[in-house]
Amino acid sequence: MATVLTYTVVPKLPPKIARLSDIANNFCWCWDPEAIDLFFRIDRDLWLEIAQNPVLLLGRVSQDRLEALAQDDSFLAHLDRVWKRTHDYLTVNPWRDRNPSAPQDVLAAYLSAEYGIHESLGVYSGGLGVLAGDFLKSVSDIGLPLVAIGLLYREGYFRQYLNADGWQQERYPKNDFYNLPVSLVRDDQGQPIVFGVPYPDGELSVRIWQCNVGRVPLYLLDSDFEANDPDDREITARLYGGDRDMRIRQEILLGMGGVRALRAMGLYPSVYHMNEGHAAFLTLERIAALMTQEKLTFPHAVESVKEASVFTTHTPVPAGNDMFSPEMIEHYFGAYCRDLGIPMNDLLALGRQNPADAREPFCMTVLALRLSAGANGVSKLHGQVARTMWERTWPGVPDDEIPITSITNGVHTRFWISRDLASLYDRYIGPSWIATPADGEVWKRIDSVPDAELWRTHERRRERLVDFARYRLAKQLRDRGAPQAEIAAAAEVLDPEALTIGFARRFATYKRATLFMSDPERLVRLLTDAKRPVQMIIAGKAHPQDNQGKDLIRDIIHFVRKYGVRNHLVFIEDYDINVSRYMVQGVDCWLNTPRRPMEASGTSGMKAASNGVLNISISDGWWCEAEGLSENGWTIGRGEVYDNPDEQDVLESETLYEILEREAVPIFYERGRDGIPREWVQRMKNAIRTICPVFNTHRMAQEYADRFYLPCTFRRNELRANERKRSKALTVWKQKVRAAWDKVHFTHIESGPTEGLPFGSSLTVTADLALDGLKPDDVTVEIYHGDVDSYNRIIKGRADRMELVETVADNVYRFRGGILCDKTGQQGFTVRVIPHHVDLMEKHETGLITWG
Repeated sequence: MATVLTYTVVPKLPPKIARLSDIANNFCWCWDPEAIDLFFRIDRDLWLEIAQNPVLLLGRVSQDRLEALAQDDSFLAHLDRVWKRTHDYLTVNPWRDRNPSAPQDVLAAYLSAEYGIHESLGVYSGGLGVLAGDFLKSVSDIGLPLVAIGLLYREGYFRQYLNADGWQQERYPKNDFYNLPVSLVRDDQGQPIVFGVPYPDGELSVRIWQCNVGRVPLYLLDSDFEANDPDDREITARLYGGDRDMRIRQEILLGMGGVRALRAMGLYPSVYHMNEGHAAFLTLERIAALMTQEKLTFPHAVESVKEASVFTTHTPVPAGNDMFSPEMIEHYFGAYCRDLGIPMNDLLALGRQNPADAREPFCMTVLALRLSAGANGVSKLHGQVARTMWERTWPGVPDDEIPITSITNGVHTRFWISRDLASLYDRYIGPSWIATPADGEVWKRIDSVPDAELWRTHERRRERLVDFARYRLAKQLRDRGAPQAEIAAAAEVLDPEALTIGFARRFATYKRATLFMSDPERLVRLLTDAKRPVQMIIAGKAHPQDNQGKDLIRDIIHFVRKYGVRNHLVFIEDYDINVSRYMVQGVDCWLNTPRRPMEASGTSGMKAASNGVLNISISDGWWCEAEGLSENGWTIGRGEVYDNPDEQDVLESETLYEILEREAVPIFYERGRDGIPREWVQRMKNAIRTICPVFNTHRMAQEYADRFYLPCTFRRNELRANERKRSKALTVWKQKVRAAWDKVHFTHIESGPTEGLPFGSSLTVTADLALDGLKPDDVTVEIYHGDVDSYNRIIKGRADRMELVETVADNVYRFRGGILCDKTGQQGFTVRVIPHHVDLMEKHETGLITWG
């Protein structure tokens, strides 16, 4: 076969408009409406055809058109405005001024398997990636020092289409990297940086592409080039594609390769943030570097890695957490252990809830939890679920004390709010909604917006959504080879004035996408009511291997055909960021029906609410925190968890119908003389006022900085000073404590009288503790007390510290404390002891605890 040499061609932009290339190659244009308008002016039809990709636009538009734009004074003035705003945004960073006490060397590295920055960059599948994209946008806006790492997939995630029967089909178009806003990272000599990642069958060559998200560099790793053999090139072929073997190969590249990529570029973060467990192998790469370069012992290296690591778990479903067999770990990390002198069982223990169980698989979530100084779920409820889910990692620790906190997700408000509504916000709220979206006082100004103006704005957005749905439906039918009459009829589906409900998300079974169809006749009556019609727009993808999810999509298509409601219920294929934007901006209600508590957070409802859309949701994920803030939507049920899922479906579908029939539909169609539904508009304002300042990624990013990035950097700097003196001491102390803990026990516990204690009095408790090999300073002794259940178990207990009062015998010490009797009724207490050291990041960091 002939040798093929490659070359690249770039657009030839006239000098007057050459700055278009700089604007196109930084994604900050995608949350600047005037920048979007700038590209839209170049060629409207082409812009929409190419997924709003400005780099491809500049390459595809005719040279004559470019020359004409260079002579267009209006366009040049528009370009000047966008360029100046973009330049000012990228060159002025407000973060240091607002955080003067932050360490000078703070730099977070954020690693995620997917990023949903914009629909033109297809390296995302759904909520996890879109959240990561919104997070980077807000990190850029606030100027937080952060770099991001991901993979550049040749085919990304699949594109969806349905066959004539409504069954989901997948296609995998290839990403053209040279027509995307990404570029190869090069060294000082102008050569692409290439580094190696070891695998059992040889070293993988990896190159790095840079994508700029405002002030944040996103580095995407790529193995699909000629230096690798065909099998290795497939590692970055598809997001979430292939078998378990492909999954572990991808995760080694993301985690271990991510650390090596940063090192190859001369970047040394002060803290590493694992966004889900996919990137957890980064901890092993950092351990290896510390052991080989600084000659640390394995326990000391583990401690040093942990002090600068943060982990966010997103998955409340056990099957969603990656697990690998011990044999697979031995295959991929056997050489790693041999080279470093680490027993394989010690490595496997890092990924097991019970390190002594040789049959337990190696779990990426457990690895991340064990090697992180801070861990969190993505909503308050999810934090509770995660603590219960991973409780075996901290045996004996009460669920509410397990060191997994929560930082609730958010959305990048400016990116998701429609242009019409943004203009309204500019006029009545002012620029602060962009600069400080987490300020609740700013959003109170929504009440000054005239009802008529807000409603007319929303009506225009609904009309635009209906037009978009008709266009997409007609395209779907044409692509499927439908008869011309059926294609023509697509122009008449939906009513731009009817109450419109949106449902769009991944079609996993626990999300119950067909719950609204539980009573077909009742639903049909709602959809076809002549005076007060309801209509629904549905979108979403099932995983290619999830046939149950595909069944749900087909059930919806069959329902439409069986009951003749094609004008009232539309399924939009190939759900992506663009479809999502149209839907969250144009619907009236956003439907969310997961099986509680299986929705970790969910963010689509936040996007909808920031546009004034009212949520109708199960009390799960983020909605648990939003539902009680005001009349800003409706909750299905009261947060019950059922043993019988069929019973749950029946009861909650009934509640959904009642909400629609008794509240949502009447309120929407109750109009004044001016045609405005006043109560509905007031609820829209309630949603904007209460949800926008809380559920945004500016607040979320600042919370990660304040609670994780900065404290971890301070602690890491302190522990590594003086050749890691304190870090080494902490490691030695932990080893000592673990070796002695089996001998730690209470020899005697007593208290004062326990019956008829007056309210406000104190119950004194004394405990004698044997500490063979340890000192009292090595532990904290506590009284643990609270309400008791019928099995005499303490519920939601409180811990009060006991003080050392005397030495009873050799290695036996007496501690005393008191319980304030501030609640009447029967209470219970016990005592406990946990390790204590001034350099522990968290109370239960060691996972050791002994009860009386």
